[in-house]
Amino acid sequence: FDKMDFSPVKQLRGGVRRAIVAGACLLGLSSGAEAAQSIRVLLSADVPRLEVRADRPLWVTDAKGHGQAMRASVQVAATETGFLLNGVRMQTEQLTLHGGEQGLTLTFPRPARKPNGAAVSSGDSGAGISVSGLVHLVRRGKGFLVINRVDLEEYVKGVVPAEVSSTWHPEMLKAQAVAARTYALYQQMLSATRDYDVAATVQDQVYRGKQGIDAGILRAVEDTRGLVVTYEDAPIYAAFSSTAAGLTEDAMNVWSKEYPYLKGVECPFDLTSPYYQWKSSFKVDMLEQNLRQQGFSVGTIATMTPLSFSRGGRVATLRILHSGGELVLRGEELRKAVGYTIIPSTQFAIESIGRDVVLSGFGAGHAVGMCQWGAKELAELGYPFSTILRYYYPGTELQNMSLTKPPTPPPS
Repeated sequence: FDKMDFSPVKQLRGGVRRAIVAGACLLGLSSGAEAAQSIRVLLSADVPRLEVRADRPLWVTDAKGHGQAMRASVQVAATETGFLLNGVRMQTEQLTLHGGEQGLTLTFPRPARKPNGAAVSSGDSGAGISVSGLVHLVRRGKGFLVINRVDLEEYVKGVVPAEVSSTWHPEMLKAQAVAARTYALYQQMLSATRDYDVAATVQDQVYRGKQGIDAGILRAVEDTRGLVVTYEDAPIYAAFSSTAAGLTEDAMNVWSKEYPYLKGVECPFDLTSPYYQWKSSFKVDMLEQNLRQQGFSVGTIATMTPLSFSRGGRVATLRILHSGGELVLRGEELRKAVGYTIIPSTQFAIESIGRDVVLSGFGAGHAVGMCQWGAKELAELGYPFSTILRYYYPGTELQNMSLTKPPTPPPS
């Protein structure tokens, strides 16, 4: 990092005392009573059947609001005209299951699927998830969507321990809680035409219901209740990822969209991340097959070479020479084709290519917005959550979400 200009970091340190005072004022804002706000979380899609359990008899309503009491354990299956509940046919496009204050436990007997065909973590084979609030089942195709309508603050409690360790510094947990709440509110304000607001996976934010919620998580969420990151009084697209390993990235370089607050900043704080440096490999024929499935016309791949780089040193585009010609891909398109766990980030070098492609690289995730491991280190150095958030989201403020206006998404 000897070539980095650390003046922004020095300014950050100089502003800690001011930020602590500002943070205290913001926490005062968030302590007042707020109207309960719920959010719709897609747990799984294309589900053929499901087991639902509660600690008391379930109350089930259909799309017209007609309700009936059922046993505390219900087996649900999709039919051509609706649902089958414990062997009883119900001709309706939607069901709502109410489980009382203790919520519901859902078990997916077979792997549930996201709309793009990838398995949903909450709905893996035989897996269960316990949730607060209500569960909506919406018929789609040959199966149904499983959507958890839950209080926004309860949702944030379920996101934070799924995204970071609950043993991390309290100020980092607060920063993660505010970022998660902000991201959810942003998506909710733009989701009026969808069946749900956010998905429970890395497609949006990982959410595991009640799993992993402990005293530290509860404090982080309660201490920041209602607070969101804003730009010009609107919630921001609060992107975050694991490990930047250098500079965070401009959103334009990753998603080809301009967000004035998602600009790259220096991040020399994540050296302790287990994902800071990595090495990986994958089969060339697997890449060829996956690219074809995603609509790219590609023959037998001969070479693959980085073509351009972002300011942060990540592969922006790369050229693939194949038997049918040439294909230019964005770095993130390669990650999507091969798999995000196989290529943790686009900050990589190609070491060799034969039957296998061997990569060595740094960091994990898209590196846009808050670096989670960097935020962890900043918290341990004594920075409050408000400073951490303002550093990773330049030009933003913290506000109570009741004072915000709807965001204007950037043009596609």
